[in-house]
Amino acid sequence: MNENSLNNVKIMVVDDEVDLESLVRQKFRRQIREGMYDFIFAYNGLEALAKLIENPNIGVILSDINMPEMDGLTLLSKLKELKNPGLKTVIVSAYGDMENIRTAMNRGAFDFVTKPINFDDLEITINKTLEEITQIRKSAEEHDQLISIQQDLTTAREIQQAILPKNFPPFPSRIEFDLYASMVAAKEVGGDFYDFFMIDKDRLGFVIGDVSGKGVPAAIFMAVSRTLIRATGLKGIPTDECMNYVNNLLCNESVSCMFVTVFYGILNMTNGELEYVNAGHNPPFVLSSGNIKFLEMTGGTILGCIEGLKYQSKKCTFQPGDRLFLYTDGVTEAFNKEGKAYGEYRLKDILRNNLDKSTEEMVKLVSQDVNEFSTGVPQSDDITMLAIHYHGID
Repeated sequence: MNENSLNNVKIMVVDDEVDLESLVRQKFRRQIREGMYDFIFAYNGLEALAKLIENPNIGVILSDINMPEMDGLTLLSKLKELKNPGLKTVIVSAYGDMENIRTAMNRGAFDFVTKPINFDDLEITINKTLEEITQIRKSAEEHDQLISIQQDLTTAREIQQAILPKNFPPFPSRIEFDLYASMVAAKEVGGDFYDFFMIDKDRLGFVIGDVSGKGVPAAIFMAVSRTLIRATGLKGIPTDECMNYVNNLLCNESVSCMFVTVFYGILNMTNGELEYVNAGHNPPFVLSSGNIKFLEMTGGTILGCIEGLKYQSKKCTFQPGDRLFLYTDGVTEAFNKEGKAYGEYRLKDILRNNLDKSTEEMVKLVSQDVNEFSTGVPQSDDITMLAIHYHGID
C-alpha cells in the first residue's frame, strides 16, 4: 500500500461507546504517529453528518449500528444520498447480527466487522477500504484531467480553425480568379493547412501543407509553418527564395524531427504565369481545356529537415478558364472497409467529370466522394483541398 497516497484520507469512527476512542488510539498508535491513519470520532449519526461537512477529507466511516439520535442504518441511508463514490462505510455490528448486517450492505456499506473487534482484522479492513478509496480518487483525478485536456483541445481546434481563411469568396472584388479551400482534421487538431494572400495588386500567393505526425505537436508546427510562409511570401520574393528561407527557419525551430510538405505558388493575374515550388508535396492537378494532368514537380524535398537546401522553382502559364486543384494525402490515402485507398486515379476521374463546376462545388464534391468511399472507416488523416480558377483579364 502506498502510504503517502493515503495521508489526506481521514477515518471517522462513529460509536456511542466513550471508551472506544482511547482504545482505537492505543491500538493504532504507531499508524497514527507515522501519519498512516488520521482518526476523527463521533458518537451518533447526527454528529457524524456534521463532522463530515466540517472534514471533506473523510473517506472511511467505521459506524456502529445501534446508537442514540441516529442509528447506523439511518446514517447509511443519508450517506447514500450524497452519491460520493470516494466515501466508504464499514459497519461494526455484534457477531451473529446478520439481519442488520445484510440491511447495511443493501444500503451501501462497503464492508463489515463484528464485535468484539479483532483489531488485526480491523486494520486489514481499513487498509483494504483505503486502497479502494485511493483508486477511486485517482480515477476521478484522471477523469478531471481528461476533461481538462479535452477542453484545451477544443480551444486549440477553435484557434487553429480561426487562423485558416474561411470566408469565401475571399476577394469579392477580384474578377480575375476565384478559389475555395477546406480542411477537415482527423483529430481535434490537425497538421494540414492552406493559405492565400494578395502579394500586390497583380499577384496571388497560395500554399498548402501537410505536417508530419498528428495531434497537438503537429498543430503547433502547422501554425508556425503557415505563419512563416505567409510572412515571407508577403515580401514578394520568388518562391524558391521563400522556401529556402522558411526551410532554414523551420530547421532551427523543429523538434522531434518534425517536417512539413509544402506547395507554394504565385499566380500573376495579368498574364496567367504561375511560379511555384513543390517541397515534397502531392503534385496538384491542372485542369485545362477538358484535360487533366499533374503539374510538373520541381524536385524539392520536405521543409524543416535539412538546413541549407536550395529549392528550385518552375513556371507555367495558365490560360483563362484553367484551374489548379491542390490536396493533401488525406484525400488519396483515405481507405475503405476493404483496405483500398481512394487513390489519385479516382480523384482524377471525379475532377474530370465535374469540369463545369465552381471551385466550391468541386471541393465539396470531392469531399463527399471521399466520405462515401470511406464509409464505416474512421478518418485517419487530415483532409485538405484548395482549388483555384483563373479567369484572366477581360
